[in-house]
Amino acid sequence: MDLAEIFRVMRRRWYVLLPGLLLAAGLTVGVALTVPVTYQSQSTVVLLNSQKATVAYDGNPFLSTQTSLTGMADSLARNLNSDVSVRELKSRGATGTFEAKLADNAQGPLMWLTVTGTDKKAVLASDRILTSYAKERLEQFQKQQSVTTNAMIRMTTIVAPQNPAAQTKTRLEYMVMAGGLGLVLSLVATFYAEARRRPRAAAAPEETGTVTAAEPVTVAEPEPGRTTEESVAEQTMALRTPPSWSRSAGKRNADEPRAGRSVMTVTTAAEPLDEESTHGQRSHTGQREI
Repeated sequence: MDLAEIFRVMRRRWYVLLPGLLLAAGLTVGVALTVPVTYQSQSTVVLLNSQKATVAYDGNPFLSTQTSLTGMADSLARNLNSDVSVRELKSRGATGTFEAKLADNAQGPLMWLTVTGTDKKAVLASDRILTSYAKERLEQFQKQQSVTTNAMIRMTTIVAPQNPAAQTKTRLEYMVMAGGLGLVLSLVATFYAEARRRPRAAAAPEETGTVTAAEPVTVAEPEPGRTTEESVAEQTMALRTPPSWSRSAGKRNADEPRAGRSVMTVTTAAEPLDEESTHGQRSHTGQREI
């Protein structure tokens, strides 16, 4: 089935295709109304060395980056993703989904703090709460270990919480899936209706090799005054007798001399027939082939 035939079927069965297309459109709209648009806000923070560790660098913390800072950033991200931290954030009014992790392709102790939700304003406020809470948790870790203030690792914000951006990928995927499902169902129903309405093909001829009854042979009744054996013999001779055109051609071929052979005709003198002759010989003429 080519593309032109598909369009012809769709045109003939438009009364089946049209409701299916409406169903597909309804599914798409239903998904668009059911699945809300999600928004995402993200901030970037970095861990800095303590004041005591930056004395050799004239107090510039960006010149003193140690590998221990990256390990501390990883530990802090794991704590922020825990259930205890999530409950604390929700108690402070934050909503949505929270995520803290090391920044991709970072060359230092950089962290991404991300909040995802359906309310644009609430997402931005929640990201600010998460950023401030991460700084507090860093200080709590060090106080629990009785670290002096001059030796504490600090945190500063590199990128403030960004305005929430709409995340339409998931919603668009659901809409495409719903619309595609409705379209497929419409086409299936259309071709099913076409197959049901088409006349069935004619019955296939009998298979080759099927033995068929032979036509009856009519035997002519014998003529009056003749026996059945004589009539059958005459019919048999008639069947064996070649047609006239074959006999004439055969006769011509027989009369013509064969290639490469000569024919000699020998004629014998005829003796006069005498009724009183005891031998009763007759004159004859023959041909002898040499």
